[in-house]
Amino acid sequence: MEHLNKALTALFATLLLLAPLLMATDPDPLQDFCVADLNGKPSVNGYPCQPSSSAGDEFLFSTKIASGGDPLANPNGSNVTELDVNEWPGLNTLGVSMNRVDFAPGGTNPPHIHPRATEVGMVTRGELLVGIIGTLDSGNRYYSKVVHAGETFVIPRGLMHFQFNVGKEPATMVVSFNSQNPGIIFVPLTLFGSSPPIPTPVLVKALRVDAEVVELLKSKFTGGY
Repeated sequence: MEHLNKALTALFATLLLLAPLLMATDPDPLQDFCVADLNGKPSVNGYPCQPSSSAGDEFLFSTKIASGGDPLANPNGSNVTELDVNEWPGLNTLGVSMNRVDFAPGGTNPPHIHPRATEVGMVTRGELLVGIIGTLDSGNRYYSKVVHAGETFVIPRGLMHFQFNVGKEPATMVVSFNSQNPGIIFVPLTLFGSSPPIPTPVLVKALRVDAEVVELLKSKFTGGY
């Protein structure tokens, strides 16, 4: 027993000494800038870096979200102008990105999830109903508020949410993420427009509706959003 105790003590001491090495992570950038080489393959921390001599100065600045797109160009009545690392290579390894979303009256940014980022947003024009649905831990609670121009909101990472223009005029919001590539999962498109499609019997059972209803919904999303 004494030998066993000594062995366990030695093992525990070794693990304590190794803990800083085993737990060490380095998620932060190791240089001032790492402008993305979008022709390379992304790894855990982003894209490979361009040579600093070829990056120029423009990677620090962008005018992409100075103006938005046409919110009437799709059935949702909204248009998302993305500003992630694929649109702004200067964001590479910095862990941030932005979007601008323009809404027609009655337009919506449908229920969706950002799996890799928390979202902070500001309504810059009009008024938007912002809805957030908690997990089962919170009893699937629905949180909502009409957010007016100049007001802000936050959406925790991974929670389903939406925005809806409740005003009679166009609305705009600008949001930021703590990820250079926050990702997006549109809930209706995921359920009814996946490729290949989710088997209809699965959705019939999960949604507790007839197969005809599922097939009708699938027909609405065969072309994506």
